[in-house]
Amino acid sequence: MGFPDRSQFAALERKHGARLGVYVLETGTGASLAYRADERFAFCSTFKALAAAAVLHQNPVSHLGKRVTYTGADVNSISPITKDHIATGMTIRQLCDAAIRYSDGTAGNLLMRDIGGPARLTAYLRRLGDTVSRMDNYEPELNRDRPRDPRDTTTPRAIAADYQKLVLGEALSAGKRALLKDWLVRNTTGAKRVRAGLPKGWTVADKTGTGDYGRANDIAIVWPPHTAPLVMAIMSDRPGYHTPPKDSLIAEATARIVSDLT
Repeated sequence: MGFPDRSQFAALERKHGARLGVYVLETGTGASLAYRADERFAFCSTFKALAAAAVLHQNPVSHLGKRVTYTGADVNSISPITKDHIATGMTIRQLCDAAIRYSDGTAGNLLMRDIGGPARLTAYLRRLGDTVSRMDNYEPELNRDRPRDPRDTTTPRAIAADYQKLVLGEALSAGKRALLKDWLVRNTTGAKRVRAGLPKGWTVADKTGTGDYGRANDIAIVWPPHTAPLVMAIMSDRPGYHTPPKDSLIAEATARIVSDLT
């Protein structure tokens, strides 16, 4: 088994008119693949699983039952779940589910508010050993940063390590880790990205992110049928504020990554 030549990713960049960042770790052997893995990319909604993890880390499991109230003014444009619960509010457990599985922007904001704001999420990432990533804003502002602006950014290598520690490591207790993994496995937003590039029968726990400048990200833990899991961070952007993201770029990069592993 092995990884593809990195020139294949340069070819994908040319094909899609994009900048592509990739970091993959084969946890069974320690082998890794890096392409622009230390360049900064916008988090977009990939932060939401990290915010949920921070909530889990900082509180007892009973905190998941806390009901959070909010108003219509709190609801941003991409909020498919929270927009329907303004009158009743939602529990922290429901907000975690909405933020991770449906990439609900208001849910993500409310989780970040629950831990004390973007700076507190950055502080949590530092506790994980991530000295690179930084959160500075809530949605939708965090998706509007301009190219080369370090605010609200991470690198493929850094965020892959964060997800590895949270889903496969011991950064969370076993019960809380199982909750996070379940939300990620049941994610509904990633069908056209990493999941689309994998063979049938592989299990995926992932969180996507999408934003201006054609930003398309997918951070995933992938379990092949008979080998140790892979940790994958695939991030991308394209020139132009209104340029649409390319799901197919992420799917094609994934297919090339696993082509020599099957």
